[in-house]
Amino acid sequence: MLVRNAALIALAFAANTNAFTAPSTRTAFSRNVAVNVMGEGYDQGLAKAVENEATYEAGAADTEFAKRFGHLAGKKVKTVGESFAEFTEELGHSVNALYKNMITDIVGTTHLITVNARFQRDGVWSLGILTALDLLLKNYPEQDIAKDIVSALFKSMGMDEAEVRAEAKAIEDWAQGKTKDDISAALAGEGDSPIASIAKGAKGDDFWMYSRYFGLGLVRVMDIVGVEMDKDEVYPLMEEWMSTQMGKSHLTACSDSDLYFRIKAKLDMMETMMKEIEIREKKRMAERLEEKAEAAIRQAERDELLKGEIAAEKKEKEEKESVEA
Repeated sequence: MLVRNAALIALAFAANTNAFTAPSTRTAFSRNVAVNVMGEGYDQGLAKAVENEATYEAGAADTEFAKRFGHLAGKKVKTVGESFAEFTEELGHSVNALYKNMITDIVGTTHLITVNARFQRDGVWSLGILTALDLLLKNYPEQDIAKDIVSALFKSMGMDEAEVRAEAKAIEDWAQGKTKDDISAALAGEGDSPIASIAKGAKGDDFWMYSRYFGLGLVRVMDIVGVEMDKDEVYPLMEEWMSTQMGKSHLTACSDSDLYFRIKAKLDMMETMMKEIEIREKKRMAERLEEKAEAAIRQAERDELLKGEIAAEKKEKEEKESVEA
């Protein structure tokens, strides 16, 4: 393809040159020299490229990638729109306006991860997606709807929520009581722990695919083993775990951990503000109730005083009528 394109560009350039310049012996000599220098090898390479393009068949290339994933060529892949439609149908509720953009991003991002042929779900990934959802939905106004959002997300992705939670729990249970050195050893493939099994599989797979939720799963593991939840503390450890221990690139994972802490800081600030607003509203409500109670007391006192005055007037009138009689 590249050779053919290069040839077409060269031919087009030559045609344009001939159209806008006067012919000369020198130009022709230069072109002939160039063709002679390229020789028959260039012509054979061009012919081979054209032949390959004409006989191209999706998934049939002589590469390791094609040998592994070639059977998926032509397979129908669910679109983002179809995933959104399934999510909406499964949810059956309208999403709170403040959360619509966030939920849209989650559904779209998760869809694009899971439809990739290289994607393989594991316990760390499952722990990561649940960690992300817990963080983003912990202050959702209607918590019953928040649970429905999580369930609808997994169903729209063709996953069993119970299985995802079980995989995540297995990682959490194993990590309890461990140190970061224990996790480092497991990520290097030592032992037979759930994390070691995942690491061995990733290290032995040239086409292993990293995704955001895997990185967030590692962040959650750090939290469990007592690493301070600060981006400056997490970054170097994430780099060590991904690059040194697993032999994979750490750049995207570190970027995802930084994004996680930026979002977490914003949500924590929002939560603090909401609590302050709630406290102020409760205080104002208490003040209004107190004012109403005081007004009711004053009204009762006025009513009692009025009753006394009416009774006194009535008694005075009766006495006056008695005297006159």
